[in-house]
Amino acid sequence: MKAFILHLKNFDWIIVTSALFLSGIGLVSIYSSSSARGDLTNFNKQAIFFAIGFVIMIILSFFDWRSWREAPYLILSLYFLCILALAGLFFFAPEIRGTKSWYKIGAVTLDPIEPTKIVLIILLAKYFSMRHVEMYKIRHILLSGFYIIVPAILMFFQPNLGPILIVVGMWLGILIISGIKTKHFILLGLLGVVILTLGWSFLLKDYQKARIMGFVLPQRDPLGINWSQNQSKIAIGSGGLFGKGIGKGTQTQYGFLPASHNDFIFASIAEEMGFAGVSLLFLLFLIMFWRIVRIALNSQTNFPRLFASGFAILLAVQIFINIGMNLGILPIIGIPLPFVSYGGSGLIMVFSALGILQNIKINT
Repeated sequence: MKAFILHLKNFDWIIVTSALFLSGIGLVSIYSSSSARGDLTNFNKQAIFFAIGFVIMIILSFFDWRSWREAPYLILSLYFLCILALAGLFFFAPEIRGTKSWYKIGAVTLDPIEPTKIVLIILLAKYFSMRHVEMYKIRHILLSGFYIIVPAILMFFQPNLGPILIVVGMWLGILIISGIKTKHFILLGLLGVVILTLGWSFLLKDYQKARIMGFVLPQRDPLGINWSQNQSKIAIGSGGLFGKGIGKGTQTQYGFLPASHNDFIFASIAEEMGFAGVSLLFLLFLIMFWRIVRIALNSQTNFPRLFASGFAILLAVQIFINIGMNLGILPIIGIPLPFVSYGGSGLIMVFSALGILQNIKINT
C-alpha cells in the first residue's frame, strides 16, 4: 500500500487535474444537451467511460515504459491487430450516416481508430528512436510512411477522412522532431499537393466535395450543407462573457446545434458558459500541453521523448481541427475535442496515453 501511495505521489498531478477538469466540463455539457432531449444515456455512458479511462491510466502508469521500447514484436502485434480491426469494419460494422466506423455491441459502440492512433505513436516512437542518426536516409521516411498509409487507406474507404488528417499530421510532426531534412520535408509537401489534387478529381465523393465547397462559400447553401456550421457560429457568438447558463442555451437546448455532445460541443460550451468557460477550456489545454512537452524535454532517451511529443502533437491537431470546425475556419470533418466530446473509445485512449506518460515521468 505504501508503494502504491508513493507511486501516486510521483504523478504529474497537474496533467491529471487538467484532464479531470476537461472531462468534467465535457460531462456538464453532455448532461445539458442530454437533459434537453430527456435522455441521459449519453451522459451516463460518458461517466462510465471516464471512470474506466481513469482506472486504466492508473494501471498503465505501473508498466515500465522501457517494456514498450524493448518489445518490438508486441508493438507490431498491436499494430496488426489495429489493422485487422479497421478492416473488420467493412464486414461487421453497421452503416451509420453513410460510414462504417464503429463496432456496435449492444448499447456500446467501439471505434478502432482511437487505439490505432496511440499504437501508431508507440510504433513511430520506437522506429525513429532507433534510427534518429539516419534520418538523412529517405528510406526511413518511406517505411515510416507505409505504417501510416495502410490504416489511412482503410479509413478512407469507410469513408472517414478526419482521422486521416490526424494520423498524417502526427506522422509529419514526429518526422520534424526526429530531424527530417528540409529538402525531404519540401518533397513531402509537394507530394501532398499532388495527392490532394488527384483526390479531389478522382477519389472524393460528391457530399465530401460539397462540405469543402460549403466551407469555401459559406453563403452558398445556408439551410443545407452549411446549416451545422452556421448554427455553431450563432451559438458561439451568443454566449457573451459568462454564457446563457447550463441548460439555457437556445441553440443547444432546442436542437438547432447538431452533435452538441460531440463534434460541436465547443460551440455548446461557448453558448452556455460563455467566454469565461471557453477561456478555462483553453487554459486547461495549454497547461496540459506544457506539462507533456516538459516531460518530453526532461526525457533522457529518444523513445519517451518521441512518445510524449507525438501525443502532444495528436492533441494539438485534434484541438485545432475541432475548434476550427466550430468557428467556421475549417470544414466539418468529424473530429471530437479530446477529453471533452462524447465518445468512450477516444476518452479511454487519451487516458491510456496519460498512463504511459506518467510512467515516463516517474522513471526518467
